[in-house]
Amino acid sequence: MTLQTIISADSHFVEPPEMWSERIDADYRDRAPRLVTEIDGKPGTFLVCEDLIPATGGGFFAAGTAPEDLPRVLARGYEEVPQHVRDPRARIDAQQSDGVIAEVLYSSYGMQLFSLQDANLRDACFRAFNDWAAEYCSESRSRLIGVGLVALDDVPRAVTELRRIAAKGLKGTMIWAEPPEDRPYSHPSYEPFWAAAEELDMKMSLHSLTSKRKDSDPARGDMLFRSVLLYQEVARTMTDLIIHGVLEKFPTLKFISAENEIAWLPFHLWRMDQLHEKLYTMSPVNLPMKPSEYFNRQFYATFIEDPMFASTTSTMGVDNIMWSSDFPHLASTYPNSRQFIADNLAGLSEPDKRKIVHDNVAKLYGISV
Repeated sequence: MTLQTIISADSHFVEPPEMWSERIDADYRDRAPRLVTEIDGKPGTFLVCEDLIPATGGGFFAAGTAPEDLPRVLARGYEEVPQHVRDPRARIDAQQSDGVIAEVLYSSYGMQLFSLQDANLRDACFRAFNDWAAEYCSESRSRLIGVGLVALDDVPRAVTELRRIAAKGLKGTMIWAEPPEDRPYSHPSYEPFWAAAEELDMKMSLHSLTSKRKDSDPARGDMLFRSVLLYQEVARTMTDLIIHGVLEKFPTLKFISAENEIAWLPFHLWRMDQLHEKLYTMSPVNLPMKPSEYFNRQFYATFIEDPMFASTTSTMGVDNIMWSSDFPHLASTYPNSRQFIADNLAGLSEPDKRKIVHDNVAKLYGISV
């Protein structure tokens, strides 16, 4: 491997302002999400829709911004964004300049739409996004690996949408990072969806900021406190899926913890194994394998900035870890991804580096460039 052949397992589309109103079902056109350039006198690019708290998206297209330029960049409107934000061809050129040969692409503004209360409106928004994302990725399906949006309030409807977007060429979907407390993912009602995902080889992504847990939105209340604890949402979901037998019942179903970092995982996996060994007779589900073995078989995790995970690889290994550039978001390593990888993975062997920045994601999504 050279640092010219890296793949980002978590990058982002940034939806253009006209997309929602142009593509949403006609019955919802007057309620479609829209981008505005000012809220309460504060300039920026804000998503506005129904009961959502308007949140600035300026950081969605701020990759490579110098700290001294950040206030100006965060205040600009979508009409001022770099061409690589809107144009997939320009995006591929930006990839090449950063040494990235392919990206797995997630929504940006669509993450906020998981908090919409009207499930029918949310599904209409997701269908519009999925159509646009599939068209965007058609520029180069070997380099632009699209991930859709599917909500699971209505499981039969979710199955229909999953089949539809798989036929359009998307390779997976974001679902709630954590479902409602009264209907965890181990609930039997989700099983038709898991079965369809397994049949279609559609990857299930648990991305930060997409929880359905009550009062989970970090835009509400104490943002710092809630943001610090975001990874706990995916930790609870992963534990439920493993301990309560979903991965045992669906042995080829794949999940990705996206943008929740890594270093917490070795302890969490050890803790699951330790307590399962002591308490398995009290569990409602009989697992023939250790919890960590289910993780190794069916879970992957991405990281952006985590400086500590490299020191944990002797415990957890690297077969399930994938690097993320987060392009074109503010946290992105662009345009210095190669240097970031060289500096932050310096203590790892060359084969382990290759797995983290190329092989694992290539195998998971069938990327052959």
